[in-house]
Amino acid sequence: MTTLDQPTVNAPTPVAPRDRPVRRELGLGNALSHGFLLFWGLLTVLPLLWMFISSFKTNGEILSDPWGLPGALHWDNWARAWTGAHIGRYFLNSLVVVTGSVTLTMLMGATAAYVFARYEFRGRQVVYYLFVGGLMFPVFLALVPLFFVVRNAGLFGTWKGLILVYAAYSLPFTVFFLTAFFRTLPTTVAEAAMVDGCGHFRLFFRVMLPMARPGMISVAIFNFLSHWNQFLLPQVLMQGDDSKWMLAQGLFALSVSQGYAGDYARLFAGLSIAVLPVLAIYVAFQRQVQAGLTAGQLK
Repeated sequence: MTTLDQPTVNAPTPVAPRDRPVRRELGLGNALSHGFLLFWGLLTVLPLLWMFISSFKTNGEILSDPWGLPGALHWDNWARAWTGAHIGRYFLNSLVVVTGSVTLTMLMGATAAYVFARYEFRGRQVVYYLFVGGLMFPVFLALVPLFFVVRNAGLFGTWKGLILVYAAYSLPFTVFFLTAFFRTLPTTVAEAAMVDGCGHFRLFFRVMLPMARPGMISVAIFNFLSHWNQFLLPQVLMQGDDSKWMLAQGLFALSVSQGYAGDYARLFAGLSIAVLPVLAIYVAFQRQVQAGLTAGQLK
C-alpha cells in the first residue's frame, strides 16, 4: 500500500482548557445566593406558620409549649375572635374600603399613566414629575393638615374620606409604574386600531388596557397590600364610632384591651384572619405579579 492509499486520519480538534477557577467561583456564588434566599424564606414563613399553629392552641398550651403542636384543633378561638372581638365586622369594613380605594386608584392611575406614556402635550413632564414627587413624602408628615382637610370637607370618620385618602397616597407609585409599563406596549397595535376607526376612549378601554393586564394586576396587588395593612391613616381619620374601624384598628384594640388576661389564642386567631386574604391573593396571582414586574423592564 502506497502513501496515497493509506486512509486519512483526521487530526483531533484542539479543545480549549476549561476555566475551572471561574466555574468554582460561579458555583460558590450560586450556593451563597440560594442559601441566603432559603434563609430569608424561612425567616418569613416560620413566624407566619407559628402564628397559624398557635391560633388552634389553648392559652395553656401556648405558654407551656410554644413551639409544639396543638393537642386538638380549637376552632372556637377563631369564632371568639370573629364575633367576640368583632374581627368579622372590622374585616368586612376593611374589605369594603380597600375594594373601593384600589378600584379608584387603578382607574385614575391607569388613565393618567396612559396619557403620560402615549400623548405629547405642553407641560407633560412637569405634571408627571409632580405625580412622582409624591413618592418622596411619607404619610406621617401630612397627618395634621390632612386631618383638618378631611374634617373641613365633612368626611371625617367616614369610609368615603378614607377611600379618597388611600387613593391619593397610592397614585404616585401607580402612575410611576404604569407609565413605564404603557411605554413598553407595541405602538403598531394602537395605530392599527386608530386606522380602523377606534376613538381615544375606546382605544384605551378596549385595546390598551387589556394589553396592560399584567402590570395592572401587579400594581393592584401592591396597593391592596398597602391599604389592607394600613394602620396610621385609619387611626387618625376614623376616630369615634368603633363600628366603622378597620381591621388593623380592631387588632390593635384586641391586643391592648386584654390587660393581664392574656387571651393569646384569640389574638393569634385574629391575626391569622387578617393574614389569610393577603396570602390567598398572592398565591392566586403570583404568576401575574412576576410577569408584570419583568414585562415592565423590557421593551
